[in-house]
Amino acid sequence: MKGNFENIRGKGNRFKKGESGNPNGRPKLPSMKTIMDSVLGDIQNGKSAAEAIMMAMRNKAIKGDVRAAEFIIDRAYGKAKESIELSGSTNVVIMPKPPGEEDETSED
Repeated sequence: MKGNFENIRGKGNRFKKGESGNPNGRPKLPSMKTIMDSVLGDIQNGKSAAEAIMMAMRNKAIKGDVRAAEFIIDRAYGKAKESIELSGSTNVVIMPKPPGEEDETSED
């Protein structure tokens, strides 16, 4: 076993210094947009998959599925802004700076 290891890593290395064992690098994968365009753009019965999904969601919303209606409205008009009101006291913790990170306003 030691002999095989020496052939790979030792004096009998099969790659010259500075030469890569994988000169082309990792193969590039298609982008998520390309994959989604391929999947959702597939045409069946005269409709794309994206159209079929939206029609199914519309039909569910018409039948009273609130989540389906919310899905459609959120995608069409954007999610409604939520306001959050905070009350009570807050605690502020001031941590000392690590050595070497002096404050610009400190006096020498």
